Amino acid sequence: MFITSRTANGVSDATIRNYHQHLHSISKYLDIQMPFDKLSKSTIDDMIVAMRNSNLAYNSIATYVRVVKTFLTWCNEEGLSDVKIKGLKEKETIKETYTDEELEILLAKPKKDCNFCEYRNWVIVNFLLNSGCRAATIRNIQNRDVDLQRKQVIFRHNKNGKIQVIPLCSLMCNILIDYMKIRQGESEDYLFCDQYGKMLTENGLRLAIERYNKKRGVSKTSTHLFRHTFARKYLVDCGGDAFMLQRLLGHSTLNMTKHYCTIFDADISKNYDRVSPLAQMHQEKKKIIK
Repeated sequence: MFITSRTANGVSDATIRNYHQHLHSISKYLDIQMPFDKLSKSTIDDMIVAMRNSNLAYNSIATYVRVVKTFLTWCNEEGLSDVKIKGLKEKETIKETYTDEELEILLAKPKKDCNFCEYRNWVIVNFLLNSGCRAATIRNIQNRDVDLQRKQVIFRHNKNGKIQVIPLCSLMCNILIDYMKIRQGESEDYLFCDQYGKMLTENGLRLAIERYNKKRGVSKTSTHLFRHTFARKYLVDCGGDAFMLQRLLGHSTLNMTKHYCTIFDADISKNYDRVSPLAQMHQEKKKIIK
C-alpha cells in the first residue's frame, strides 16, 4: 500500500527501488512481520541499537531511520499507526573525488581505431566533468536536447522532476560535434546509447564507466564520483560560487550545495595566503631606498 501510494504520487523508480532495498536491510534488525499494535517508539529504538551494535556506519543508520520515518508518517496519515519518530542527523563526511592526475588519464582522447563504446565512454566522462549531472540524467539525454548553437543541453530527467538547461563549454561542444556525427540517430534517440543505439541501462552505464576507468589504470570507478569532483573543482579550482553551483547541480535548496562548500572549504581556502596571519608575518619587508 505504501509503495502504491508513493508511486501514485510520482516518486521516481530509483526511489521506489531504494525503498525495497532499504526494507530488506531494515528487516535484519526489525521484525517487519509484527502487527502494527506491537510497534512502538521503543521498538524503533531497539532497531537502532541493534544496528549500532552490528557496527553499521552511522550515516547508513540515519538513512534507514529516515526511510522508517517516511513510512510511519504515511501510516499515521492512513490511521494504521500513531508511532512517530525523529530522524537522525547525518554526520558530515568528506566526499571522495577524482584527483587531477586521474582526470588527466581519463580525459585523454582514445586512439582513432577504438570501438564505439570506448569512444562514447570518453565523451561521457568529458560530459560529466562539464555538467556534474547524475547517472540517470546521462542515460536519458536525447539527441534533440543538445543545442550546439546555443552551447547548452536540456535535462528533461532530473531527480526533482524539473527541466533544467545547462551550459556547455566550447571544448564540450567540439567533442559533441564529432561524437554526434558518429552516433547519428533520430532526434528522440538517446545521445549516450549502447552499441545498438538503444538506451543504456542503469547497470550498463555503471559497468561501462567501471571498465573504462580500470582499463586506464584508475581504480575509482564510481559515476557519481564525477558529480562530487565537479563540485570540488568548480568551487575550489575554478572559483565558482555556491548559488551558480546550486543551479548547475539542480538542487532544489542550498542545503546540499552548502554541504559541498563546507566539506571542500571552498570560500575559506581561497587566497588564504593574503589573509593568513602567519603568511603576513613572513612577508618580506621592503626598505626605503634613497
